[in-house]
Amino acid sequence: MRLFGKPAPPAVAASACVQATVSSGGLSALASAVGAGRERAMSIPAVARSRDLLVSLVSSCPIRQFGTQWNGEHLEEIPLAPEPWMIRPDPRTTRSHWLAWICDDLIFHGRAFALVTSRTATGFPASFQWLPSEYVNVQASMFAGNAPVTQIEAIRFQGTDLPIRDVVCFWATTEAAIRCGARAIVTNERLDLAAQRFASSPIAFGWLRQVGGEPLSATELTELAEGWALARDTNTIAALNEYVVWEESSMDPSRLQLVEARRHQAVEVARFMSVPAYLINADAGTGMTYQNAQQASADLVQFGALPYLEVIEQTLSSDQVTPRGRMIRLDRTYWLDANPLSTGSDAGDPIAEPLRNGVEIV
Repeated sequence: MRLFGKPAPPAVAASACVQATVSSGGLSALASAVGAGRERAMSIPAVARSRDLLVSLVSSCPIRQFGTQWNGEHLEEIPLAPEPWMIRPDPRTTRSHWLAWICDDLIFHGRAFALVTSRTATGFPASFQWLPSEYVNVQASMFAGNAPVTQIEAIRFQGTDLPIRDVVCFWATTEAAIRCGARAIVTNERLDLAAQRFASSPIAFGWLRQVGGEPLSATELTELAEGWALARDTNTIAALNEYVVWEESSMDPSRLQLVEARRHQAVEVARFMSVPAYLINADAGTGMTYQNAQQASADLVQFGALPYLEVIEQTLSSDQVTPRGRMIRLDRTYWLDANPLSTGSDAGDPIAEPLRNGVEIV
């Protein structure tokens, strides 16, 4: 309860048009929907790990609100009490869940959308609902990359027109992962399937060779090989006569499992996901030490999550969401302080100190 200042105006219901769209669109049934492109990418362990690192960081940051004033030298940010939506943007789920899927869409699709489901008496949003990006169609006369550069003409969700003023659009500054990483994802899939075929074999790789007797036909050789594999699979012991011998392959198992190639592709995934390779155990040449482990948190913020943090902050700070002159921040200090790698003794550190203050390092 607020003891001082004006009480927050009560939230009022959204327009009938928005309510009808939400109820008829079946949004609750799509809360866990994913597309074939994203689902295919997430089947790669390195992609899933990179995504989880970025999303867990962004979704754990509390939403803070600041006023601004010029003090004669620079723009000063004054902390303000949070609005109710900053605690829980969507009343039907948690803040972490809402931020997580906004960030997920920014990573994989390069854009994200939130529908305003209610407004305050002043007309600003009071609650939101995340809209799965791949079911949203934005129409404009010209696009640059993933964002329109001309006025948006229509926004449709599953073929239903939405009021443009009630849709908050987040446009990523990075390329969508399922586009820029398409070739690396396909290569990872093929390497994983090759390793799976090797792992699924119950016996060592090799071949059967006939050394005597009447030559066997192609059909007889096939039956011999199938019988040998079946016997080894079920009984672990198989028998051969004096006319057939088993030749075991001397190839290194690591080559058969494509260990080096798969490790290289994991580094490629770290590159297009913008995550330091050592954070997903892909950089075999650089081992984690105590010194660089202390920098892991700052590295993940600065080199991985910063573009998504900035997009979400600046979009929520727009006049469409907050009154002019106010700034929205995702509190990275909270994440760094909560991280066990952070000891709180890094005051003055050239990396950690600016990150704690929400300042981008140039």
